[in-house]
Amino acid sequence: MRNPIVLWLVLGLVVLAEWYGYQAVRTVAQHLSPGARRGVNIGYWVLTVAVWALAIWAGSTRQNGHTVLKSYLMSLPLLLLAAKLVMLLPLLLEDLTRLVRSFSAPRASDGSSTAIPRSEFIAKLALGLGAIPFVGLLWGMAKGATDYTVRRVTLKYPNLPAGFDGFKVLQISDLHTGSFNSTEPLERAVAMINRQGADLILMTGDLVNNRAEEVEPHIPALSKIKSDLPIFSSLGNHDYGDYVAEFRDDRALWRQNLERLMQNHAKMGWTLLNDTTHFIERGGDKIAIVGIQNSSSHLNFHTYGNLPKAHAASGDAPFKILLSHDPSYWESHILKYPDIDLTLSGHTHGMQFGLNLPFLKWSPVQYAYKQWAGLYEQGRQKLYVNVGLGFLGYPGRVGFLPEITVFELRRA
Repeated sequence: MRNPIVLWLVLGLVVLAEWYGYQAVRTVAQHLSPGARRGVNIGYWVLTVAVWALAIWAGSTRQNGHTVLKSYLMSLPLLLLAAKLVMLLPLLLEDLTRLVRSFSAPRASDGSSTAIPRSEFIAKLALGLGAIPFVGLLWGMAKGATDYTVRRVTLKYPNLPAGFDGFKVLQISDLHTGSFNSTEPLERAVAMINRQGADLILMTGDLVNNRAEEVEPHIPALSKIKSDLPIFSSLGNHDYGDYVAEFRDDRALWRQNLERLMQNHAKMGWTLLNDTTHFIERGGDKIAIVGIQNSSSHLNFHTYGNLPKAHAASGDAPFKILLSHDPSYWESHILKYPDIDLTLSGHTHGMQFGLNLPFLKWSPVQYAYKQWAGLYEQGRQKLYVNVGLGFLGYPGRVGFLPEITVFELRRA
């Protein structure tokens, strides 16, 4: 965080959450023996300090190996802090007094009360509420991270060539293979992909977290994706290795890493579309599959792509699909090319956390990206943002589960 005011606000919120978490635990433990209370109080702070210390160590050394283990260590404060932030609500809101009174029992004849004390009630309520995000995020790590989901979307276009009516396109994105500690999850994902019977398979970037070698244990599995047509892929921001200090300092190493990554795409039988176009013919008709390198309208991300070059290569194809990793580029640049019918992106992950219900879709990432998950339309042009197959940072998913998207193209 570059803004010191924001940094201090965040640090203040963390300290507040930790202190009130401690107060809640201490209040609930007040009926224990003095020795047990002391043990609970000391245990709370020992656990808190240990969790933060391990997370800081993991974050500062994550480039030195054991990245999967370190991602879990870095996530431990997230679980506890999420719980404690929720606990803040009942502990700080004074209007809970009315709710407490509704639970109060009549006073005994001697003037005493058999009701639970207000402070103890609020503390127990806070701990109960705090357990909800804690358990949810824990489930996201144990199950949600690899709970693969197939989403089916029908897209209608008046200009779709007749030969492609009913054509099935499958999209995967953001595999982040460096986050997996075994090959089993992606082997299972590949089996699900193959069961869809798609005509065309596309991958829209972020094959790795930072280094080309991260995908190499998974090449045998990913090379088993079946397709009669070429499997087309594009590059995402993480594929370039820009977040590795040694690559930033040595551009020769940076280029070697990128070349190795592109070779790994080829080893899997995938065709990288780096600012170029490939045509597909069917029933005497053709469509263009256009791909650009990572391009973004956000200043925090590099733009390597050359959209004018890639678009020019698509010529007068009557229907065009564009692979562009970052969805922010759609509104800022891609919409200027009205003959790009469908843009497929990824990048946001749905922040791997949020509410994804038929009547409500919410994630903190929506405050950074206008288009961040699912289908968006402007005129005849459409954008679909896939929330990704892998995970990064937090080794889990809640709400926005790993996604395989199957589109059926139809003539309107």
